[in-house]
Amino acid sequence: MKEKVIVVSGGANGIGAEISARLATEGARVVITDLNGAQAEARAASIGTAGGSAFGFACDITSPEQCEAVARAAVEKFGRLDGMVNCAGISKPHDSVSLPPADWARMVDVQLNGAFYFAQACAKRMMETGGAMVFITSTNAEAAFPRRAAYCCAKAGVAMLTKVLAIEWAEKGIRVNAVGPAYVATEMTLRNIAAGNVNEAQIKARIPLGRLAQPADVADAVSFLLGEKASFITGHSLYVDGGWLAYGYF
Repeated sequence: MKEKVIVVSGGANGIGAEISARLATEGARVVITDLNGAQAEARAASIGTAGGSAFGFACDITSPEQCEAVARAAVEKFGRLDGMVNCAGISKPHDSVSLPPADWARMVDVQLNGAFYFAQACAKRMMETGGAMVFITSTNAEAAFPRRAAYCCAKAGVAMLTKVLAIEWAEKGIRVNAVGPAYVATEMTLRNIAAGNVNEAQIKARIPLGRLAQPADVADAVSFLLGEKASFITGHSLYVDGGWLAYGYF
């Protein structure tokens, strides 16, 4: 990662924050974007205090213009762009029969449309030099959960987008992969467990490795796919799920 310039969307909190910090620790210069610009700047400042190099920037990835602005700012700040990680996302479970059209549209706009706009803007700056991209998807790209029609469909769309962009941009030296976590012990997940919205014991019993994923587990996979050891890997989704998808026994 040394001296590579990598843009991370949704990089102020949760999985994105862990990925941003990891890449900076490994020597990358990280451009952290988030819908909340102040939080992005705060995360960048904390990385700087720890000795890393980071820059915070506000961005709503559902806006192609804002995605363009971020990619342009990264090049203006650091002189190049080598990689992208798309972590921005939302989750809003709802019964399908009464799901408001606006909620469906918002989920698809953030999870799928925004992922494309962000990748497109970054790719324009990577066509001459090549690089690597990683989308954060989910086990829900493969496994259906009730009350998550919009979320599952959008994540499945990103998994296919990963394949399409990988084969389309390979000739330009741009590799495109995805990382799909199962339940991750982020602050949001832990709050939902404490509030009784998520049954931790039930989840752990469903995962063969018997625990929730840690943000660091996801960051490990992202770092690998961005790095030179994955130089011949493109168009794949790597599921960091403790065996969730493989487990079919009851």
